[in-house]
Amino acid sequence: MFVYEKRLEYPIKIKNTNPKLAALIISQYGGPDGELGASLRYLSQRFSMPYPELKGLLTDIGTEELGHLEMVGTIVHQLTRNLSEEQIKTAGFDAYFIDHTTGVYPVAASGAPWSAAGMQVTGDMIADLTEDLAAEQKARVTYDNILRMSDDPDVNDAIRFLRQREIVHFQRFGEGLRLAKDRLAEKNNVYFTNPSFDR
Repeated sequence: MFVYEKRLEYPIKIKNTNPKLAALIISQYGGPDGELGASLRYLSQRFSMPYPELKGLLTDIGTEELGHLEMVGTIVHQLTRNLSEEQIKTAGFDAYFIDHTTGVYPVAASGAPWSAAGMQVTGDMIADLTEDLAAEQKARVTYDNILRMSDDPDVNDAIRFLRQREIVHFQRFGEGLRLAKDRLAEKNNVYFTNPSFDR
């Protein structure tokens, strides 16, 4: 069961609208390496994890990723509030506007809508945790790219926070993978030292 606090994990107060930047940042909402996919991946993978520590790890990080989804949605919303028709047209935001007005929709910066086909849940502890390590690095790269494109200090402050959390998640998944491999090694050691398993 989740307990929801009605506040963002990190405060977001963007002063200036910028639909062009919003159209890039939306990728971390519903893009291939965004927060929606990450949260659903981890919260789905947890069911097949054989150890409570790993179930807890995936639940913790998956839940935090939902909070990051909320933050990215807030950034996009604040960057697109009260736009004039001229701003919509000149920023190249018109195609998005036609389909979604200024609603926050799970889509990549390229325009491809979010799909579960971009995430993996194998039920294999090692494969899933290895995938999670890669996912965190891809999310970090996306945040790096956003920082390269943004000159808004209010946006950059929040993006830097989110980027740092991806690094922390990568470290935690590394710890989880080490724990998984240690547990497997213990099982294999018991197997190899106990010939009765072959009977």
